[in-house]
Amino acid sequence: MESLILNVAAGGAGGSAFFVQLFPLLLIFVVFYLFLIRPQQKRAKEHEAKINAVQKNDEVVTAGGLMGKVIKVADDYVEVEIAPNVRVKAVKSTIANVQSRGTKAAND
Repeated sequence: MESLILNVAAGGAGGSAFFVQLFPLLLIFVVFYLFLIRPQQKRAKEHEAKINAVQKNDEVVTAGGLMGKVIKVADDYVEVEIAPNVRVKAVKSTIANVQSRGTKAAND
């Protein structure tokens, strides 16, 4: 009878041992979420909002490093003037940075 009671008590301790082993993994996931995943999602949302708000005469930098002034905005692309009378079409998703109107580009 005593061995039955000890076996039941040992079985209950096994469940708590599983939680003790699982706790560090959960803690690591929470830390990764708070310090890596969540800030990255926030930056991605801010970047997407900035790209969707691009207007004519904004200064932009593409992912390829081209800087210029937006001449025309369409749904999926923008037309960027990178030098006087030199215009290129760029896909909106390749825009790395948008500077508000009134700032000078590096080539001016």
